[in-house]
Amino acid sequence: MITEERLSIPKRTTTRFFYMIALGLILLVAGLIIAANFSGGHGEGHEATAGHHVAGWGQRLLANLWLNNVYFTGIAVVGVLFVSIQYVAYAGWSVVIKKVPEALGSYLLFGGVVMLGIFLIPILFTGHNTLFHWTDHSLTEVGNPNYDAIIAGKSGYLNVTFYVIRMVAYFALWYMFFKWLRRESMAEDLNGGLVHYNKSIKLGATFLVIFGVTSSMSAWDWVLSIDPHWFSTMFGWYVFASWWVSGLAAITLTLVFLKQAGYLKMVNSNHLHDLGKFLFGFSIFWTYIWFSQFMLYWYANIPEEVIYFQERLGGNNNHYTWIFFFNLLINFAFPFLVLMTRDAKRQMLFLKIVCIAILIGHWFDFYLMIMPGTMRAASGFGLIELGTALTFLGFFLVLFTKELSKGSLVPVNHPFLDESVHHHV
Repeated sequence: MITEERLSIPKRTTTRFFYMIALGLILLVAGLIIAANFSGGHGEGHEATAGHHVAGWGQRLLANLWLNNVYFTGIAVVGVLFVSIQYVAYAGWSVVIKKVPEALGSYLLFGGVVMLGIFLIPILFTGHNTLFHWTDHSLTEVGNPNYDAIIAGKSGYLNVTFYVIRMVAYFALWYMFFKWLRRESMAEDLNGGLVHYNKSIKLGATFLVIFGVTSSMSAWDWVLSIDPHWFSTMFGWYVFASWWVSGLAAITLTLVFLKQAGYLKMVNSNHLHDLGKFLFGFSIFWTYIWFSQFMLYWYANIPEEVIYFQERLGGNNNHYTWIFFFNLLINFAFPFLVLMTRDAKRQMLFLKIVCIAILIGHWFDFYLMIMPGTMRAASGFGLIELGTALTFLGFFLVLFTKELSKGSLVPVNHPFLDESVHHHV
């Protein structure tokens, strides 16, 4: 007889998460004070446009807030995507682990509010957001000295009103499907039968279509539009690959922690093996996308295209170069070599190490996507970056664990539960 398992979050664990948030905020404030005093309160993180300037520390704060929110939002929506794929594929192996990715989407509402604030608040106070060059209205005004024909040509898509509408639509759709799938899952635990399972398949299939469109568009909006003169037809895939691997690492790492805490007794080395294969395979997939994009631009050597990589490899921004190569080392070489054998994919210690490395590595991947375009040579890695990352991680963990504890960790009435329990590879 399979019975439900309830996750009980010890008070000390929740307290640690809030300590993490507090420590992050302390480090962030300390970093901002040091940066403000060091720069004398002046500096620019982007090209000067129309006399609008943000102090270097202020630009750095905005960039870090944006970076971390984009990163954790991606992990959250990948949880919804993972569950949807399992339903549409009629997958049986993943049933005993599905409650973990199901709960990841709990961050989406928080992430949507934060992202809207980061984008709109600077515009309300200064007229444009310095993270996004194209928000300066003078760039699209014919006859203005700042007029930019390329940005003006993209203004039908890149304008504040349409941008905000798209952002709200992405988060609204993602969060609604998270809530619907979660509701059907919890109702299935109570009522059994096939009604909720069949509804979940329809919801999952619909979400896959929606995500297929919104994932690429959100990547263009939130990351690619930071460099509005540059373009890449592979960029949506690249951001998705980074999000997807990060989400898989978050799911796997959570399962390992839960197993070590005595939960999810039905999850065995075969389930971990499958997740290890996903981590191994999609780390290679991310590298394939990375190489395909880089190689095509390097080979063509067209100035307006290669500028993106020049900013990250040399010139006046040599401090990005080590991250460029570290990115490949930690996100490809490390998981590839460590998870190459069958036994490694079945060992919780190896999986834990690789998952932590991947989560750190893909944070740096997004750092490399966002910082050169927003901060140019004025970026850095110090208390501001560490503090912001810890703060967002703390909020993410609080929301995630709270959602995970709301229902059973075991989908006791799922029609494929028995298949999952006896899964063997």
